[in-house]
Amino acid sequence: MSVIRAAGGVAWRPATGGGIEVCLVHRPRYGDWSLPKGKLEPGEHPLLAALREVAEETDVRGVPQARLPSVSYRSEGRPKVVDYWSLRAGADGGFQADTEVDEVRWLPVAAALELVSYPHDAQVLHAFAALPPVTGTVVLVRHARAGTRGTWSGPDTARPLDAIGWAQARTLARLVAAIRPVRLVSAAPRRCVQTLDPLAELVDLPIEVDRDFDEPEAGQQPVERALAAAARLTALASPDGPVVVCSQGKVIPPALERLTGRSDDFTTAKGGGWLLAFTADGLLPPDRL
Repeated sequence: MSVIRAAGGVAWRPATGGGIEVCLVHRPRYGDWSLPKGKLEPGEHPLLAALREVAEETDVRGVPQARLPSVSYRSEGRPKVVDYWSLRAGADGGFQADTEVDEVRWLPVAAALELVSYPHDAQVLHAFAALPPVTGTVVLVRHARAGTRGTWSGPDTARPLDAIGWAQARTLARLVAAIRPVRLVSAAPRRCVQTLDPLAELVDLPIEVDRDFDEPEAGQQPVERALAAAARLTALASPDGPVVVCSQGKVIPPALERLTGRSDDFTTAKGGGWLLAFTADGLLPPDRL
């Protein structure tokens, strides 16, 4: 039996007088109050689906901050899995009621927990409430495919993306543009800068080169570069908005190990990446994109 895939978010905003409010929607078809969510379109990334569904149901454009627990339950006799993210509310287009959602309420978390209709939504709200405040987010990606070193006769730093790499870069750009970055930073190699080119065009931002995200140079200890990259990622995390960093396969895993203090599998596919949420106490568990 096929699984229904869906995605949504806990959209939040500062409340007048302090604290925060989260968004619930009322669906007249079911007479329930729930978190905004909806089914994935064919081939759609769950995070893109979460942003799209929240925007469609609440007219709020959210900025992703941290991954929340996924929930599983049965819907119409089939298993259903819903992925959730914490979304800082950005632009608001002005809610207009329709047949799917006829009312939106912004409430303190405690009040939302009393109103929400389903235990699985309450579970997500409890997880959201337990998160420390996010002080900045970084999207850390590995460069897209650039052939192999053995087939390139020039300097390795000049090796360009191949056709598959450019396709990966364009796919990555559509996802990351929806996260609404405010800054783009790349390691120096040509393939890293090119990976961000389609994104730079979409969001109209320059690409800054930072050699702290390059692979170790000859004679340099890998731990030195891991420490430098981890420090730069922490420094780049800003409340101004998400920062995108493109680095390399020998840099990303050890940098994440340094930031998390764990030796998890941080291997990153070419053209893949992570959503990193920083707090005053450090990095939350990285969310593999």
